[in-house]
Amino acid sequence: MSLELSSLLDASLAIAQNSYAPYSGFKVGAALLLSSGAIVTGTNVENVSYGLTICAERAALVRAVAECGPGLRIRAVAVANLNNAASPPCGACRQMLAEFAEPDAEIVFFADDQVRSMRFAELLPLAFNTNMKA
Repeated sequence: MSLELSSLLDASLAIAQNSYAPYSGFKVGAALLLSSGAIVTGTNVENVSYGLTICAERAALVRAVAECGPGLRIRAVAVANLNNAASPPCGACRQMLAEFAEPDAEIVFFADDQVRSMRFAELLPLAFNTNMKA
């Protein structure tokens, strides 16, 4: 793994400390590396009405759009949690990230005490997009 991706994973672990997860105890952090070189982080925020909970990846993405504008492109994503559990993005996060990810964007996350790295297209090979016809 490159130093750049290792630093991104470190940023995701660090931000996970700020997670608000009083119901599940599953504290997650995400870090996005943008094509501009900027790193934007986010953490999960739970709510007693579970459906209102936001994942770390979507929190980071919303923050990135707010800070950098809708034209941003994601070069890499790192996801980590403090529970030492597998932490790939959920389906909703994969779809939201897909809208902003570069074609060869990379994702790194922990799985079974190891770091997994793959291209985003492998994680969500058939992302819904505007080219699909109803």
